[in-house]
Amino acid sequence: MSPIVKYSLARLGLFVIVAAVALTVPVDVSVALKLMVAVLVSAVLAFFLLKGMREQASVQAVGVAQQRTEKRERLRAALNGDDDGGESATKTG
Repeated sequence: MSPIVKYSLARLGLFVIVAAVALTVPVDVSVALKLMVAVLVSAVLAFFLLKGMREQASVQAVGVAQQRTEKRERLRAALNGDDDGGESATKTG
C-alpha cells in the first residue's frame, strides 16, 4: 500500500477516534462544535504521532512530481523534434 494512502487512512482513523471520544463526553455543546474540536485535536495529534508516515508520503509525492516533470520534458522535446529525448532541456535548465 502506498505511503500516501497509509497516511491518509491513519489521519482518518485518528479523527474517528478523537470524534468518538468527543461525542461521548457529556458536555452541553452542539455536535458540530464537538466535531470541529475533534478536527483540530486530531490534526495536532497527527502532527506529532504520524511524523514518520507524513515524511514517507512526502518523499513519495516528490518522487511522483519529479517523474511527471521529466516525462513532460521528454514529451515536449519529442513534440519539438529534438532527437535527444529532452536531455538538452534538462542540461540547460
